[in-house]
Amino acid sequence: MNDKNKLPAGDDVSVEGGKLDYEEIRKVIALLEEKNLSAFELEVEGFKIKIVRNVPAPAAVPVPVVPAGGAAPSPVDAATPAQAPATEAVEGLEFVASPMVGTFYRAPDPTAPAFVDIGDTVKKGQTLCIVEAMKLMNEIESEVEGTVVEVYAENAKPVEFGQKLFGIKPAS
Repeated sequence: MNDKNKLPAGDDVSVEGGKLDYEEIRKVIALLEEKNLSAFELEVEGFKIKIVRNVPAPAAVPVPVVPAGGAAPSPVDAATPAQAPATEAVEGLEFVASPMVGTFYRAPDPTAPAFVDIGDTVKKGQTLCIVEAMKLMNEIESEVEGTVVEVYAENAKPVEFGQKLFGIKPAS
């Protein structure tokens, strides 16, 4: 067995001679569950395996905001598909969605302040958060200038692909 056949997660599942035995497949499935991943794909020397878990998306409970002197806006449809674009204009907001499955972090480390808070003004390209996937820290940047009006994800909790992370009111 050589090192290029080891899984990047550093666990002891490996591919030898282009084959995975039943026990090794069980280890990959256990790794998916442990890391809360929804899919895994591996190709080595013409051997390809793809494992997909049916992971239920976390239930999102939208909280309507009542503007001063106005009627409450209609509630957001909870059945909106997770494959919605990362940013879309709804009720004047731009939404930043997770580009991957991973763990959401609001700050670069547990003792540091959050990258952004509600009410903060952000610039295009400014780091909003980190999504950790497969032990890689991925900085998620704002694609618009504006004011953060909502943080949808909870710090250090799993997020799904397409899940809303932030609502930003674009600058005028």
